[in-house]
Amino acid sequence: MFDADFWARLPYQLSFLPDRLGGHIFLAFTSLLAGVLISIPLGIFCSRRPQWERIAVTIANVIQTIPGMALLAIMVFALDRTGILPAWIALVLYSILPILRNTIAGMKTVDPGCIEAADGIGLNKWQRLRIVELPLASPTIIAGIRTASAWVVGAATLAYPVGATSLGDYIFAGLQTTNPVALFVGCVFSAGLALLLDMLLGGLERASQRRSKTWALGSIGGMVVVALSPLLLKAVQSKPSITATGPLAEVSEFTQERPYVIGGKPFTEQYILIEHLKDTLNQANRQTDIKAGLGSTVVLQSLQRGEIDCYIDYSGTLWANEMQRSDNVSSAEMMIDIATNLKESSGVLALGPLGFRNDYVFVMQKERAEELGIKSLEDLAVHAGDLTAACEIEFWSRPEWKNVQSEYGMQFDKTKSMDATLMYGELLRGDADVIVGYRTDGRLATDEIVELSDPRFVLPPYDAVLLVSPRLAQDRAATEELRKMVNTISTEQMRKANGMVDIEEKSVVEAAKTLEIPAS
Repeated sequence: MFDADFWARLPYQLSFLPDRLGGHIFLAFTSLLAGVLISIPLGIFCSRRPQWERIAVTIANVIQTIPGMALLAIMVFALDRTGILPAWIALVLYSILPILRNTIAGMKTVDPGCIEAADGIGLNKWQRLRIVELPLASPTIIAGIRTASAWVVGAATLAYPVGATSLGDYIFAGLQTTNPVALFVGCVFSAGLALLLDMLLGGLERASQRRSKTWALGSIGGMVVVALSPLLLKAVQSKPSITATGPLAEVSEFTQERPYVIGGKPFTEQYILIEHLKDTLNQANRQTDIKAGLGSTVVLQSLQRGEIDCYIDYSGTLWANEMQRSDNVSSAEMMIDIATNLKESSGVLALGPLGFRNDYVFVMQKERAEELGIKSLEDLAVHAGDLTAACEIEFWSRPEWKNVQSEYGMQFDKTKSMDATLMYGELLRGDADVIVGYRTDGRLATDEIVELSDPRFVLPPYDAVLLVSPRLAQDRAATEELRKMVNTISTEQMRKANGMVDIEEKSVVEAAKTLEIPAS
């Protein structure tokens, strides 16, 4: 793993570290602080009221049992927005239980003799709490904060799918693009941050036990240094300037208030297209930020709310999810209806198709398909009751799958949900008989597997289409530069670019350069 190529690719990944580490630290530290401010007063209150203790601890336990991704999804739909806020609230909720429980336990273990002595010298209840009870309970309370910090730092990596920047960007992107360098950086720094924060809080715990100001100041100072470390990294890191090379650089006097945010979904093709969009906007001398790994619904909502400024979607997805349409129409008619709907409903501008289609395709091992005589979805439906199918979880809840079930009478013996990167291995190992892949996936270019035809045209076409926000649409120079991407990428080109990443283990940047628009 740690060969020369690994070390050569490491500096590129580290160039993202200040922003991603900074986002992670911000989420973890502020949510943990909020958890402390909520849980300690609540724990003090509940420690003297058993009935309230049962209610508060039960609620905190229930929150803790909700999976991290589910809690993030709940926050997104409850707040009707993506980004930092839903991730932050989810992390605050996760931090409450250990701090609350330890605060209650710490308050209950205070020696009654100490309380009697405090009452005997005339301290009121607030003075007793501040001078006697909290100092004695503080080691137990800080132990709860240490536990919460480990949970919060780990859970913060899950903020990536809702568009909040964190070290999870490395982990999810590394998994989706089979990039061991990104995975390594994400895992090392997230684990290192958790261990470092635990060590510093451990120093604070020892300070409370020994009544040592030196330990306390050292631990607090260490946390301040950790909090500021992203700024220090950014200061020492040379930041490349964006220099336009196209003709627009000579004539544009556009003043950009803030960077344009490029969005994308969580699979290889989208990472490549994000890089392509960034390069194209840089040709117009525009600054960019990136929010990758967003779900199909989340990414469009983010564009409509102005949280991102452009991304590439697929006509079939927009047709089924956004417009709730299931009728079969031509690609051209679908594109016109989608563009009209988006413009009228939210001001989003569809610049046009990129030229390739990334349709859903049902895929089998060639040998297995020949053994069963399966060439189409009609043939597959006959045998589906004895077969296992695998796909990313999103497909099984999409209208397209419901339409396939209805039209072909498709009912598999077992279905599996997994990351799109992993399901090809599942197929080739024989752990799945069928997978639902993408037409432009580089792993389809092999003699070992075969695509099944859709004779009834149930699955809609998935033309890649470039969408921009109303804000970006007002920037004529940038929009015209993006419009040059229309009809420039063939299905074969996109499949080759995806294969460079998924099979040849090239970087996303290298793959994106194969899609560059020829100079006019």
